[in-house]
Amino acid sequence: MIKAEKLETAYKTISEATRELELIDKKNGNLQTHTLRYWESQFKQLKPIIRAGKRRYYSKKDMNIMRFIKFLLKDKGLTIVGAKKILNNNKKLYLDETNNWSINSANFKTVRTIKAKVKKISKIVNELKDLK
Repeated sequence: MIKAEKLETAYKTISEATRELELIDKKNGNLQTHTLRYWESQFKQLKPIIRAGKRRYYSKKDMNIMRFIKFLLKDKGLTIVGAKKILNNNKKLYLDETNNWSINSANFKTVRTIKAKVKKISKIVNELKDLK
């Protein structure tokens, strides 16, 4: 019997949420469910339904918040404190509105320098890949 796909609006278990967010240990392939439990303790916006046996169920809203948290932490390189400040801001934000955010906007010159160096390194890496 083939397992049917859940509706997009259906609640997701912690394993399903972790898989969907691609929080998987690259070394052994284990799901990093502990990451979601940690995020719950740090971000008041995450409120999964907890049923008998302490089973967590995440709503579509929770999933969107977790995607945004992952984006801020993993893609933008923010700290937990930085991500909290953004999530605690009352203004509605979308992933594509954050392109101009930096690790520390107060120190813009340093961030610009770091970005330029990363760009150069990326170019070198791509050139090395082409040599293979």
